[in-house]
Amino acid sequence: MRRENRSLDRYRARFEELAELLIHRRPASVTDVNIQAGEDPVAVRTVVLPLVKALKQQTSLGISVCLGTLPVNLTADLQLAGASVYIIKFELADAPLYERLEAPGTLSERLAFIHHLASQGWQVSSGFIAGLPGQTLAATVQNLHLASHLPLTGCSVSPFIPGEETPLAAEPQSSVELSLNCMAAMRLMRPNWIIPAVSALNLAEPSDGYRRGLRTGANLCTINLTPESLRSDYLLYRRERYIMSEERILAAIAAEGLSVSQQSIADYLK
Repeated sequence: MRRENRSLDRYRARFEELAELLIHRRPASVTDVNIQAGEDPVAVRTVVLPLVKALKQQTSLGISVCLGTLPVNLTADLQLAGASVYIIKFELADAPLYERLEAPGTLSERLAFIHHLASQGWQVSSGFIAGLPGQTLAATVQNLHLASHLPLTGCSVSPFIPGEETPLAAEPQSSVELSLNCMAAMRLMRPNWIIPAVSALNLAEPSDGYRRGLRTGANLCTINLTPESLRSDYLLYRRERYIMSEERILAAIAAEGLSVSQQSIADYLK
């Protein structure tokens, strides 16, 4: 989804389409909705804000947003509308490598935004990528150290999957073991954190990666609800993806002897 990638159709989902899906046709097991977009203040004002208001008024869903670093007035409007969890990944704790890989903004800006959100009463969840090219084991430990010192209620770990049509396309994929070990360390470090099983675990180990994430300490599963008409242009990693549907999620949970909670993240964090 890099902005330099001109092979994709750029789009904004419509409020009406998303509202119809999430209010009337969402899977029965869904307790929370995470609204994710690029760093696009126009989309936040015209799509996300009215959608958060509609969901708050017409459903009992917990509402989280993942919208990058926004102007503080927009984050205040989102909170007032009913969103309570803000997801913003710091990606990696190594500032020189962060700059070299051209991650969003600067690491210091990213961390300052996390602290600002927490100071305003947001429940903040973050995350990082394990096994990036040039990332040492010491840098991976640095990721864990930084996460432990941020005002977070949750954190994710994603294995590095080289994305097609990116400068890192030819780099080797990271080991799923590294991500699982990081997840296990975080679960021991912060027993109450929300730690998701990310879909990239299935790319890192197609046969068993996702279920191993549940075994390792993940306590959140996410279902991809991007409308079918837009999914081909919402390009993560590669065009051939293993979409985590409700059926696949429930099967993985059952196979691990776990059960589905009816409590939303927002209520849990209260």
